Amino acid sequence: MRYHIRLPDPSAARGNTPGLAFHSHGANGFAEELQHALRTRDLFERWSAAQEDPDDVDPALGETDPQAIVRGAQHDLHIDLTVDTVLPSTVLRQRMHLLAGEHWQLRDVTAA
Repeated sequence: MRYHIRLPDPSAARGNTPGLAFHSHGANGFAEELQHALRTRDLFERWSAAQEDPDDVDPALGETDPQAIVRGAQHDLHIDLTVDTVLPSTVLRQRMHLLAGEHWQLRDVTAA
């Protein structure tokens, strides 16, 4: 699937937990961070370890796509991210929530 995501205010695109949130400021940095979060279990493992009962975390949320590709483009004041992945939207949404909090928009979903 191809997900089209917008960060309307990139400076606000930070999750609630600083150790898990985006730290980039440019389109390429955001794309690299999201791509790493989709290709590896790093972000998921840091998040699940911080949960009250890590053994209760749904293991499906730890799914990865080693072939995921994320491209970023700066447009005036917002950033668009295009994500090609086989991961289900629940996993993508959970990772985006950790990285960007509520400061992102899913604009469209199409076949890759």
